Amino acid sequence: MAFKKPVDENSELGKLLADGGFLKIPKVSDVVRGKVLSVSRREVRLDVEGMTSGVIRGRELFAESAFYDNLKPGDEVEATVIELENENGDMELSFRSAGQQKAWDELRRLFTTSEIIPAKVVEANKGGLLMQVGHVTGFLPVSQLSPENYPRVSGGDKNKILEKLRSLVGMSMDVRVIDVNENEEKLIVSEKSVWEERQKDLISRFRVGDKISGEVTALADFGAFVRFDTLEGLVHISEIAWQRIDHPRDLLKVGQIVEAEIIGIEGSKIFLSMKKLVDDPWKKIQEDYKIGDTVKGRVLKINPFGFFVELTPEIHGLAHVSELSDDPTIDINTLGKIGEEIEFKIVSIEPKEHRLGLSLKAMNAKPEEVKEETEVKEKKSKKTKEEAVEAVEVAKEVKVEEVEEEKTKAE
Repeated sequence: MAFKKPVDENSELGKLLADGGFLKIPKVSDVVRGKVLSVSRREVRLDVEGMTSGVIRGRELFAESAFYDNLKPGDEVEATVIELENENGDMELSFRSAGQQKAWDELRRLFTTSEIIPAKVVEANKGGLLMQVGHVTGFLPVSQLSPENYPRVSGGDKNKILEKLRSLVGMSMDVRVIDVNENEEKLIVSEKSVWEERQKDLISRFRVGDKISGEVTALADFGAFVRFDTLEGLVHISEIAWQRIDHPRDLLKVGQIVEAEIIGIEGSKIFLSMKKLVDDPWKKIQEDYKIGDTVKGRVLKINPFGFFVELTPEIHGLAHVSELSDDPTIDINTLGKIGEEIEFKIVSIEPKEHRLGLSLKAMNAKPEEVKEETEVKEKKSKKTKEEAVEAVEVAKEVKVEEVEEEKTKAE
């Protein structure tokens, strides 16, 4: 900011200041209006409200508002007084403060109107992107990116997320102002909000139950993203196949074309299911398998609580640790290896729950012992279900009694 010096009492401005006159004389830091007299690369000269000439030069020419970018003679503008009279007798002015005010006024207007504006990505950090909105720097959180630019990283690796965000630097995005606070110099923008609005008309063409064909665009721990008709939906990992899978990449790959059914639409979010287009193999499982059957299965996974076993690509069973050996201290890793084919006895089948129980230790037991143990388990399961139903009924009766008691008191 320029150095302030006292006003010459013999100058025209000095005389006006001395006797007051009929003019309202501005003070340092006041905002004044003026008409542009001339414009050059180094300075802009103004006629300040018909009382004096003003000049804006040097770094005071740079403003936060785009309004000052293309000035020409005759334009009316606002500027901030930084010195009442300089060495040439002109009022020294600045566009910087007035421009900043105009910029924040404009941002508040954009927030109120929800207008869509372009913004440039200037920097990235782990939380999101720094955006240049006009001459003001704002912030776009990761959560406010559109699906196209959202960093989908398996496992949520923060360094990989940052790498993807940095790849967006220099890019221009259409955004909407969703929070503005001049006092805190806070400006938050959203690309997602713009994307959601533009998707409304497209999404309205679809209904739950519609079948779609689309391309797998990304795989995450929780599911797969599928793009169709410029829209994008999520197939949760539980909706990819009837069998249990550890990760969507077990069955899918990016670029693959898949068929799916829309099972939910929530605003701009579309939820898909691939397995709904395939008959549930568990519906007919009791036609192919019976309790007590000996089956051969491939060990898919070994956990502390047992073996996950593949009988067919669609039917998987669990050999619980208690069904692997009578020795509770044995290391189950000595009983089988991943990929190994082993024979098991089927000890339980629950089609509705998609569960099939297998036993390794039953392979050495006598048929009558297996039958007896299975019957005991079935009785326990039946008893537990009956007890649960009974508990619900009792709870209902208690509730009715409480209601009746309250009515009696009220009467």
